[in-house]
Amino acid sequence: MDEIGLFPLNLVLVPGEQAPLHIFEPRYRELIGECLDYGNEFGLVLEDDEGMRDVGVRCAVVEVIDRFPDGRLNVVVEAHDRFQLLGLTEGRAFHTGEVEDAPDDTDTPSEDEVEECLAAYARVVAAAEAELDDLDLDAESIAYQIASRVDFGTEIKQGLLELRSERQRVLRLAPMLNQAADAVERETEIRHRAGGNGRVEPL
Repeated sequence: MDEIGLFPLNLVLVPGEQAPLHIFEPRYRELIGECLDYGNEFGLVLEDDEGMRDVGVRCAVVEVIDRFPDGRLNVVVEAHDRFQLLGLTEGRAFHTGEVEDAPDDTDTPSEDEVEECLAAYARVVAAAEAELDDLDLDAESIAYQIASRVDFGTEIKQGLLELRSERQRVLRLAPMLNQAADAVERETEIRHRAGGNGRVEPL
């Protein structure tokens, strides 16, 4: 258990995912500045209308893109290990909290379960005609890689982050991916039909 600076945002990152951030509030410029000066990590946690969640990820700044004269920053951060927020602490301009690591348990998916999830992901990519980086099939988590490439929205992504095993994540992702593929395929079919004669034929 240790104390880290927290950056609450309406954003969810999963381990291994990178994202750009624009740092403009003075308190978070202070937090990110300390991370840059001392090589510290900070805690990224989802905060929305339901409040601050208690599962987040440790993040490190991997690139500074811009430094502005007024102190604002554009940076790229990378999510690392997941943590459980035990409670908020006080004494700094930015949020801080006591956290402990939240590692996965040992429940791993079967080869068939992984293949089903990968097939569903391939359907989404093909239906969307998207060009995405290849998955690293030897990585620790296939599910996190997929969650970083498909926009499910913050609520679903937070739910995936809170699951405590790769098998749970794979089993949850497969049907969601198939539903997403179905939706994209239907939309594409309707668009093609409408483009053919200006009318949409009943499905």
